[in-house]
Amino acid sequence: MERVLELRVHGVSNTPPDQLLGLRAGANGDGGQPALVAGGQVTGFYRSTTAGRDDPIIVEAYSWGQLTSGARTRRDVERALWTLMLPFALANVALHARASIPPDPDQERWASRSGITAWLIRLFCLSLTCTLAMTVTGVGVDLIGWQCVEADCLGRLPGPWEFLGDPWWRQGTRTLALGLLLPLLVLAAIGLVAFRTYQYEAQMPADPHHHAPVPENGEPAERPEPREPPENPLQDPTFWNGEGQLRRAAVLHLCTGAVTAAAVPVAAVLIMDPPRGLRAAVAWPTVALLAAVVAIAVVAVARPWLSRRQGATPLGRWSAAVAALTTLGLVGTFVLLLVPEGPAGEPLSTYRPPVGCAEQPEAAGCRADRSLPGYDTATAWLVAYQVLLLAAIAAANRSGRRALAGPAGGALLLPLGATWIERGMPGLPDAPDALHTWMLVGPVAALAGAGLLLPRLRPAVPTQPLGAYTDLAWRGCAPAVIAGFGWMIAVAYCAGLLYWVSDRLDASAEPSGPSRVVPPLAVFWAGLACAVGLLALIGLLIRVAVLLHRLRLVEYARLTANPRLSAHDRRRCRDVSTYRALHRLVGEHAVRLMGCYAAFCAILVTLCCAAALSGERPSPLSPSGWQTAIHWTAERGDAILGWLPVVMAALGLLVYRTDSVRRSVGVIWDVCTFWPRAAHPLAPPSYAERAVPELQTRVAGLLALPPHHSDRMDGVILSGHSQGTVICAAVLLQLPRRWRMRTWFFSYGCQLTRLYGRVFPSYFGPERLRTLAGALTWPGGHVAWTNFWRDTDPLGWQVSAGQRDVPVVDPEALHPTGGEVADPPIRSHSGYPEAAEFTRERAVVARLLRRTVPSPRQRAG
Repeated sequence: MERVLELRVHGVSNTPPDQLLGLRAGANGDGGQPALVAGGQVTGFYRSTTAGRDDPIIVEAYSWGQLTSGARTRRDVERALWTLMLPFALANVALHARASIPPDPDQERWASRSGITAWLIRLFCLSLTCTLAMTVTGVGVDLIGWQCVEADCLGRLPGPWEFLGDPWWRQGTRTLALGLLLPLLVLAAIGLVAFRTYQYEAQMPADPHHHAPVPENGEPAERPEPREPPENPLQDPTFWNGEGQLRRAAVLHLCTGAVTAAAVPVAAVLIMDPPRGLRAAVAWPTVALLAAVVAIAVVAVARPWLSRRQGATPLGRWSAAVAALTTLGLVGTFVLLLVPEGPAGEPLSTYRPPVGCAEQPEAAGCRADRSLPGYDTATAWLVAYQVLLLAAIAAANRSGRRALAGPAGGALLLPLGATWIERGMPGLPDAPDALHTWMLVGPVAALAGAGLLLPRLRPAVPTQPLGAYTDLAWRGCAPAVIAGFGWMIAVAYCAGLLYWVSDRLDASAEPSGPSRVVPPLAVFWAGLACAVGLLALIGLLIRVAVLLHRLRLVEYARLTANPRLSAHDRRRCRDVSTYRALHRLVGEHAVRLMGCYAAFCAILVTLCCAAALSGERPSPLSPSGWQTAIHWTAERGDAILGWLPVVMAALGLLVYRTDSVRRSVGVIWDVCTFWPRAAHPLAPPSYAERAVPELQTRVAGLLALPPHHSDRMDGVILSGHSQGTVICAAVLLQLPRRWRMRTWFFSYGCQLTRLYGRVFPSYFGPERLRTLAGALTWPGGHVAWTNFWRDTDPLGWQVSAGQRDVPVVDPEALHPTGGEVADPPIRSHSGYPEAAEFTRERAVVARLLRRTVPSPRQRAG
């Protein structure tokens, strides 16, 4: 008996196996139940207990949702904490949003459009790790080890830390050495968790490497199938196997983060007390070691040995060398911080906040900002250069390396201008007194943005979009937009943490007012940006609501064009028009609205960078009203940022426990964690690293069984819903041709055109989707791909890449029919396999798979 297997793959909603299989409980509760036939409890393949081995079409469900959600256990809490790594995840996604990625990764060159954009994105990811390290260093070294000098302040720390107020610890920089342990421990913990999660990449059910067939009687058992020339990067056999690359990149990131943390107290010592004698013999070699690690990391992220995914490659000598240099640099840092202060210059204690400000707040020095020297400035400059790096990413991805002249010129102009203003430059007159560093930000931003005005590079073979609203997202700036949103979340996390700690250490701490424990100035402006950004987001949501209302009126007018409709049918038309309007809103306007908000955020961030470089805080006691308004707004924003990490972690927990929250918010998380960690090795693990090889193994394994085996299938219908469509497409591009010619692809709730195709053009753009359709074309001319869509589905659209598009009527009618008393439901994004169109198409496809696809010959003897 010839049999066909329909293998269903669910989307981000984590549909249970019984619903995937379409099982319903009987009148006596004796209906079919899902039974595990392969896999395990985390990822498993299920069939109904009532399914017979001789059924012509057998339905099987693949459940992968436990990789991103699960039961209410400790693992749920662990996954919820992964939401704090969302900035790293978005930065990693930006790498895959590049344009013009060659199908064969070995053909990518550093100087090419995609190669130089990849290097800039990896540099940006490295800077995000430095941002985390600098923030935790600010907590341990600046807020606790330097500014928190009083017993009541130290008493607010969990644990017996009052001893840090003793004169011995206050002498020199001994407390800084103790505070430096905090960022190092945090980096070690993150690295340990990241290395443990690399088991996703290490466990490959389907071996990606080609092996020669085992010989029998001196002759090959089967002629090896020639490898097809790749036409899509997803066809790379090591795309889902990046364990070695991840471990090498993790070493670079962790070492660079540790070096950044050590550089904060070292720079402070160099500013306060330029070393001489023994201290100089320790300080300058330490600076050289720290600088060497950063230089190696900047160069290494562009090298093929790091950026190529080559499977279980060992760390190698370079990783060992970087780790050794980092260790020596840290040893030198601790020695420098623990040796007595030098005889030259003022004692370091004069730079610290004085003791007794709690009893006498009006005493000398109590009202002054006594934060760690150099930390505020370093934070402001890091943020400014990250903004310039985002502009360079956008320019390079849009117009190639020729567009980098603007961002590179801006990056060079800013420090030269600041040096001229603050210290003067030989051969140039002194800068005017009215000229300040923050005034350079505007011209620098304009110069960097000039690269975005160049014409966008076109592909070598121009292709037309697959349809309306399928062109490139955000005018070719998708990597910068995605990474920029991740950067804003990272800055919000870091500013919130610094504000929250300073507020807990000193109950009277205010980012813009006098306080004994003061966070960096950038925290104040981050709070202002948060408040203004939230107001803009509310305005955007109002615009979305107005636009949805207008679209709903248009759709309602179309549905009620027939004057014979009853009052009941008109009420139903209101419900249907809402879903149709939402379908149009997401498909036609969502990307544009996000681009508008990103443009506003870019302007806001540029202004806040200029304010952070100014070094000034608006006083709440100023007679001018605008300073008071800015002060009040920034305080509200900082209060919001202080709770943001907790809110995000709680939201992450709700995503896994509440289906409604998961459907609305979890889609962002699952889209981010679909892509492998190729840019940021400390990002959350990719579930597709396991799901894609398992599906590939299952399909090939069932098709490769002998003809008379009880589990053998003559054909497979790979049926993907929503995000499952993307997983199935990746599986089909990895399958060998002999198995792909016995497989049919069903996609429904498909996001390959309006979302993935626009944001990730190198994988799902017009030419790449046509490549997928060509790979599924049988010798007889059949394109083994059917796409189902509804005009009430906000996430499902046509594909038009050469496959068959089947519209599904939803709802089936406006009123009850056939003796039913309830209205036919509006299924929107769910219930596709229950539609009549799906059942008819599956019957036709099953006949084609059984009748027209020959089985591969089996060698006898």
